[in-house]
Amino acid sequence: MIDDDGLIAAFRLDGKGGGEEMDWASVHAATDAGETVWIHLDRNSEGAQAWLNGRSGVDPVIAGALMAEETRPRSFSTASGLFMVLRGVNLNPGANPEDMVSLRVWLEENRIVTVRVRRLMAVSDIAERIKEGRGPAGAGDFLAMVTDRLIERMGPAIGDIGEALDDLETSMADSEPTDARQRLLALRHQAVILRRYLAPQREALGRIQMEKLPWLHQGHKMEVREVTDRTTRYVEDLDEIRERSMILQDELLNEVTIDMNRKVYVLTVIAAIVLPLSFITGLFGINVGGVPLAETKNGFWIVTGALAVVGAFEIMFLRLVKWI
Repeated sequence: MIDDDGLIAAFRLDGKGGGEEMDWASVHAATDAGETVWIHLDRNSEGAQAWLNGRSGVDPVIAGALMAEETRPRSFSTASGLFMVLRGVNLNPGANPEDMVSLRVWLEENRIVTVRVRRLMAVSDIAERIKEGRGPAGAGDFLAMVTDRLIERMGPAIGDIGEALDDLETSMADSEPTDARQRLLALRHQAVILRRYLAPQREALGRIQMEKLPWLHQGHKMEVREVTDRTTRYVEDLDEIRERSMILQDELLNEVTIDMNRKVYVLTVIAAIVLPLSFITGLFGINVGGVPLAETKNGFWIVTGALAVVGAFEIMFLRLVKWI
């Protein structure tokens, strides 16, 4: 990879899977000569923006879409080429996979322009394949390869979420409710973010099947259709994860509610037993004349025994009516 004022990488494709790495000067010469080139740019670079808006000859609307601040997966074609916005999982060190990275792609018969904000491993894979002679021969091959590499790296990330949910489901009974709830919310958040971009990406890939471009052959469309099917499966997996997480959340809330009701029930039973006893002791504790047993030597033990009898009677009654 090179870093030449916004030019992350550039290759002159030989049509056989290989290519020659180029700098800006070589890019201009190859473009003028009508050779097939792939130009990979850094959106944050002023040099890349200046080239797209000037020397590249790309339609201003397309150039603006390539440099847009916010993007969602989509695709459309014009008379001269195909524009796509794709998303891939963020596998950069210290990043969260669900923080998906955008890749903006403009495909012409003899030119491929890609723009990224952050590094994408799928694009690096293609660059390495070109150096090894196993890369794309042209624009159609590049489209099939980049979509395949993007979706291939999503599988492990989605699988990790599913496995984490399985582990949580298995250990939920032994986990603290607060900890389990936090883990569950984190997994749901990851699934929602991934689906937010995968669902429109599925639609963008599916739309390619209807495009009629001279360099986009039926074989390319079949490969993209396979990628679309895999994307659909991943979307369905994310839907399943979301539904399972909602069920687990309901079970967690039910367990918390049952536990709380059990504690309230115990306190209620205790209060039901203690309340009459408190009434009796309160009645015998008033400071007025005529309190029974006030002058009796064993009055305390008589009252205590009466309280024990009343308490035992209450417990028997509560058992009889099946409250305890």
